[in-house]
Amino acid sequence: MPKLVIDGIEFEYGDYVIKYEAECGRKPTLLQFALDHGVEIPYFCYHPAMSIPTNCRMCLCEVGFPEKDRATGELIRDENGNPKINWGRKPATSCNQELLPDMVVRTNRTSPVVEKAQKGVLEFILINHPLDCPICDQAGECPLQINTYKYGPEGSRFELQKVHKPKRVPLGPRVMLDAERCINCTRCTRFAEEISKSKQISIIARGDKNFPAAAPGQVFDDPYSMNTIDLCPVGALTSIDFRFKARVWEMNYTPSVCTGCSRNCSIDVWVRDNQVLRLTPRKNLKVNQYWMCDEGRLDYHKFNERRISGIKTKNDNPIEFVEGLRLCADMLNKHKGKTLFIGSAYATLESNYALKQVAAALGEKIIYYVPHIQKGWGDDFLRKDDRTPNAASCRLLDFKEANIEELKQKLASGKISLVYIVEDDQVSSSLVADLPQNVEIIAHAYQYFEHFEKVSVLVPAATSVEAAGTFINCDNIPQVVMQAKQIARMTPEMWMAMAKSRLDAGGVAVDNWRHPEYIIDCLPSWMLFTKIAEFAKIPFGFDSHKSIFAKLQQEFDILKPIKLPKRNRKESFKMSQFEFAIH
Repeated sequence: MPKLVIDGIEFEYGDYVIKYEAECGRKPTLLQFALDHGVEIPYFCYHPAMSIPTNCRMCLCEVGFPEKDRATGELIRDENGNPKINWGRKPATSCNQELLPDMVVRTNRTSPVVEKAQKGVLEFILINHPLDCPICDQAGECPLQINTYKYGPEGSRFELQKVHKPKRVPLGPRVMLDAERCINCTRCTRFAEEISKSKQISIIARGDKNFPAAAPGQVFDDPYSMNTIDLCPVGALTSIDFRFKARVWEMNYTPSVCTGCSRNCSIDVWVRDNQVLRLTPRKNLKVNQYWMCDEGRLDYHKFNERRISGIKTKNDNPIEFVEGLRLCADMLNKHKGKTLFIGSAYATLESNYALKQVAAALGEKIIYYVPHIQKGWGDDFLRKDDRTPNAASCRLLDFKEANIEELKQKLASGKISLVYIVEDDQVSSSLVADLPQNVEIIAHAYQYFEHFEKVSVLVPAATSVEAAGTFINCDNIPQVVMQAKQIARMTPEMWMAMAKSRLDAGGVAVDNWRHPEYIIDCLPSWMLFTKIAEFAKIPFGFDSHKSIFAKLQQEFDILKPIKLPKRNRKESFKMSQFEFAIH
């Protein structure tokens, strides 16, 4: 097994190389190997999915090999018995250094030469860099800021006027440029050339005057342009939408999936004051690699705006939560045998499964769902024409596909007296607009929609950021989302499962500046069905997300590899999870 030594620690790398090449389609470099094995080497321009220009010179290491006797092949040792190392004439860039047998590496931890070189690199980078960290949106998650604290010089010897470049320049509708902060890592231009292939931006000018820009008269409106914001290792490219909204250390971030299309890009949901402020891509080589589209990023507004809070009856009349669910149960029993059940390609697998269980207990075997295909929206990269995140779950549960006109024809037949819709606001709006007079409708909904006041019972459903659940994407890859936002009816299970991740390591789920009006009174649909089934006196058998997911894993092989995140405290409750939620 080939080996190498980094800072005196020996590593085997044969199996790692095979696995990396299988996953990434390219050979790993010394920098990537070190990062994957917990050895920190600073860098700016390197990215594992793009070409390696070795621009920044920050990832320097000393590289050498044991000296061998040419005649015998034996290692030559020093007076202490240690192998003598033939070091390179100067430090090498680890981002493009191939892994070789018996390689010996010294990073800044063990090499004064590397330590001095990295301080010099940072001093050169900072010569013309504006010292505006307090007002920079990148502060708190800025590689230049972090690496300067860790590896940079104590101060600057540069006392002349800095070079000035264009500031606050909108490159396009979503990306703002501050050229003075640019360090010419070329990550943004390489992304536009190699990943999105739009080639809309390039480095212009020369020497210390250069910076990224679009061609004269052109705008940077690439559908994936906001990925350059993540790639930028300084604050040169920032989000016009997120700009000056919050400091990154004030927000919790929670792993989830994008619900903008059937790709289900892995993302992080960033929350402050119980409001979602941004969505950013999370590495998942099987689904979205490192990227997501701009429209998916800006889709977060639906989690905050026009939300339904509390159960409503016709004309937006509020009703006590438990009484509203009791009313739903009474209506299901009243219209037994005459109910049209409609699932949702937006709802979690658990909620659709709960709907199926309730419908089956009432004698209904067929559940419909409506696909939402936007032809031409997809591309050959990440975006899909199917604008729903969970159509695969509906197919897995044998739901029957139908369009709006087919559902309207069923209502016009006179055989249906109740429509029960779960988490599809578009379908609810379309059906209630032309609902026959003798037909009632119950809708689990996220937001107020057109004609909502005609709905018999409007039940607030938790969104994908307010409850745990499972989504299956267009390639049949399942992912489990975690709760990122607090809701009014939090159970102990929800509190303990809720992610508590912050860049400042504060790890709090609730902030002191919280506005109560941002806490929505809603519940995940599977939990709503728990109480509705109890009131309707029909068998159901689930009282937690864990129990319903365990049942799903038994039924569907596709879910067997998934392990639910462990809670941080032992469960020990006397009341059911739903009883906690409604009190």
